[in-house]
Amino acid sequence: MTKSNSPYKMPIKVTPYDHQQKAYEFTLGLFGLFPSAVRSPGAALLMEMGTGKTLTTIGVAGTLFQRGLIKRLLIVAPLSITGVWREEFEKFADFPYILTVLTGSGEKKKAALKSIYGSGLQVVVINYESCWRLEKELLHWQPDMIAGDEGHKIKTHNTSASKALHRLGAKAKYRILLTGTPVTNKAMDIFSQYKFLNPAIYGQSFYTFRSKYFNMVGYGQHTPVMKGDMEEEFTRRMHSVAFRATKAECLDLPETTDIIRTVELEPSAMKLYKSLLDESIAQLNNGEEVTTTNVLTRLLRLSQLTGGFISGDDGKKVQQVSKAKLEVLEDIVDSMQQEGRKLVIIARFVPEIQAICKLLDKKGIQHSLIMGGVKDRDLQVSRFQNDPEVTVFLGQVATAGMGITLTAASTMVFYSVDYSMSNYEQTRARIHRAGQKHPCTYIHLVADKTVDSKVMTALKNKADFAKSLVDDWRNGKNPFE
Repeated sequence: MTKSNSPYKMPIKVTPYDHQQKAYEFTLGLFGLFPSAVRSPGAALLMEMGTGKTLTTIGVAGTLFQRGLIKRLLIVAPLSITGVWREEFEKFADFPYILTVLTGSGEKKKAALKSIYGSGLQVVVINYESCWRLEKELLHWQPDMIAGDEGHKIKTHNTSASKALHRLGAKAKYRILLTGTPVTNKAMDIFSQYKFLNPAIYGQSFYTFRSKYFNMVGYGQHTPVMKGDMEEEFTRRMHSVAFRATKAECLDLPETTDIIRTVELEPSAMKLYKSLLDESIAQLNNGEEVTTTNVLTRLLRLSQLTGGFISGDDGKKVQQVSKAKLEVLEDIVDSMQQEGRKLVIIARFVPEIQAICKLLDKKGIQHSLIMGGVKDRDLQVSRFQNDPEVTVFLGQVATAGMGITLTAASTMVFYSVDYSMSNYEQTRARIHRAGQKHPCTYIHLVADKTVDSKVMTALKNKADFAKSLVDDWRNGKNPFE
């Protein structure tokens, strides 16, 4: 990372990139800790995925805690990424903290909230749905600072989640909104997000805001159009408390960044996974010859399950047993759509591909597809590369890993992978090649406490995965854990 000449050191375990340091100083300037022409209780970190808005938020919170300005931090995030905050704090926070992710039933969440104690910064992470349901308890907990992750989740001003964040934000001393961009389908989406951050910018009333900045046109006058003479003021107000960072602008970013997104399988799916695991071990223990082929065959069903599906013993009847990875992927897709950037999704198994296609179709997202049986490969690639309406490319590892260029995207999600290092590296190279203008981000969906982690470790270390499994078995270790 590029060292900064700034005298203001972030309390994190790594050296921040220049743009992260600038975002940190911008935010604390708004909060009154550093020189700044503007003061605001809220700051918007409009930083694209992969540019480090989570790290920056941790640095800001740590500084406020060290200076005695906050004791309790509430982080509200989509359900699929609440666990990411635990991992990021462990990786980056260089100050004492106690972090609790509120999970389980409502009563369990309430009990966990009441039991938090300790001398470090108290950090509570909760999803948007639970936040409004536990608003009373969270108000009683009295967070000094609130961070709204993927802040576009509160773009609609009159939803329960938005109203709760508005009320909670009004009681907190500091607020941060994290999103790739706050302006989604229409500029009116900015109102709710900025009402949470700082109501002084656009006011408390949605209808007054709408009347000031927009003309309502079309049939029934339901379509808002920005008033021409208000565009400059609208934009100036928005950026007065916002720090913008795009991958294209952050010249200090590395060429590639790998992100592990840990996914928790549902209890029912995890129970089934453990049953299959025990069955696999038992069959090896019962005298089945331990060869790479046999071990990988046993591993195949475990890998299928982490992606959400399982086939019968005949290999034909397929049953969906988990939606955990699909839900995490949906949030990633939503974020990329909000940022207006293209995305490549890679998966191994046909049922996964079919489920992802169904998700994209449901959302009305045009996409290209290459998998076994698709014959118009060149057309699929051309549409993704050249048609601005085709924003997602979906490919199967075995058939989309070679011979194509997908540089219209700089972010790739590995929904699942096979065990071939060659396939993995070839697939990564689809976006990281000549013609790519931006740093590349690779997001890996890894089901927690499953063989997914072992596969990723082998790929990271460029190990012969099949051989290492057999060696583990012969050394008395469980090859699947």
